[in-house]
Amino acid sequence: MLHAQEWRNVRDYLQHYSVGLAQTDHEIEEAQRLRYKVFAEEMGAKIQTRIAGVDADFYDPYCEHLVVRDEQIGKVVGTYRILTPDNAKKVGSYYSDNEFDLTRLENLKPGMVEIGRSCIHPDYRTGAVIALLWGKLAEFMLRGEYRYLIGCASVGMADGGHNAANLFVQQIDSNLAPLEYRVFPRHPLPFERLVTGQAAEVPPLLKGYLRAGAWICGEPAWDPDFNTADLPLLLSMERLNPRYAKHFMRA
Repeated sequence: MLHAQEWRNVRDYLQHYSVGLAQTDHEIEEAQRLRYKVFAEEMGAKIQTRIAGVDADFYDPYCEHLVVRDEQIGKVVGTYRILTPDNAKKVGSYYSDNEFDLTRLENLKPGMVEIGRSCIHPDYRTGAVIALLWGKLAEFMLRGEYRYLIGCASVGMADGGHNAANLFVQQIDSNLAPLEYRVFPRHPLPFERLVTGQAAEVPPLLKGYLRAGAWICGEPAWDPDFNTADLPLLLSMERLNPRYAKHFMRA
């Protein structure tokens, strides 16, 4: 999440950006091309795609696609995709079901929204774009009266997974979810073998989720295609830090 000066910077930038749900197939493809640029070209993910330069999968047609556009150049520079409970029923699962056993969250699903594929163009990672995305996401949750938000915070494994393992171990005492909200990785990261005891670098997105009040719901899963360790997160809107809720609605 952002501090006071960063929020002032956000407000200064607002005139240059627009944020909202994609309304056309072209807008969705713009978001998918940004995802490919970040995940495949920048991070080295192995993405199977039918159209060159486009990250598209089975879930995309069922999702809302939140986009931030730099109106000065007409380019999508940030995106999130959102899967509502009704559309999760239509597709048959949440994306997270592929990585985790979500059985203990079954009773939350009628009010549970999943977010994913979060990415920002490398030239726009100043805090303004992610604040705009979070602000519109908060509005979406409140308007739909959704109670829970789930997703994953991905930690790169270019170092062999040591930072991801250290991060999980160092966060479990203060941020691990209660037992009734625990989920279980289908392809676990062997974090016990990777822990070195060094201070972990916390990705900004994960830091933001935790400051907002999110729980880490269990051990990380290893995603071999994206070569990331994915930490499962759950945020109850009742736990949303009031300070950040206030900022969300101003953004």
